[in-house]
Amino acid sequence: MQGPQQAGKFVYLKHPVMKPLIVLLVAFIISMVVLWLCGQPGAYALAGRIAMAVMLLFTASGHFAFTKGMVMMIPRFIPFKKATVYFTGIAEIILAVGLLFSRIYLVAGWAIIVLLVMMLPANIYAAINKVDYQKGTYTGSGINYLWFRVPLQVFFVVWIYFTAIR
Repeated sequence: MQGPQQAGKFVYLKHPVMKPLIVLLVAFIISMVVLWLCGQPGAYALAGRIAMAVMLLFTASGHFAFTKGMVMMIPRFIPFKKATVYFTGIAEIILAVGLLFSRIYLVAGWAIIVLLVMMLPANIYAAINKVDYQKGTYTGSGINYLWFRVPLQVFFVVWIYFTAIR
C-alpha cells in the first residue's frame, strides 16, 4: 500500500485488515434481515454469531490461499510454522461452525477469544517486520498497521463476548 491516499482517493477499504471487518458487518446486516423475514426480529446475538462465523470462514481461507505470507507472520522461534498456519485455519473453520450450534456456541466463543489473543503477537511481529501476507513479501504497512489491527482485534473479542458468551 502506498499510503493513506492514492490518486486523491482513500484506499483504506482496500487494505487487507479492513476486509474481515467489512465481511463481519455485511454478514451481520444480511443475517438481521433474514432473521427478521423469518419472524425473529431482534435476534442480535444470533445474527452476530452468524456474522462472526462467516468472517471466520473468510479469514480461514487466507490460511490456505496465502500460506507463504502467513508463515512469514510467525516469529522465528516458533517451530512448524506451516503446520501452525494450517492448524489455525482449520481451528477457525471448526470454531465458526461451533458458533452456529446452541449447545456449543459458548465454548466456541471462549475458544475464539483465546485464539484471537494468541494470534495477536503474530500480527505484531508481522507489522514490525513489514510482512505483506497476501504477497508473501516484506513490503507491508509496518507499525502503522497496528493502529487499526489491535483495536480491531479487541473489537472482535468484544463482539464474540456479547454474541456468544454474555
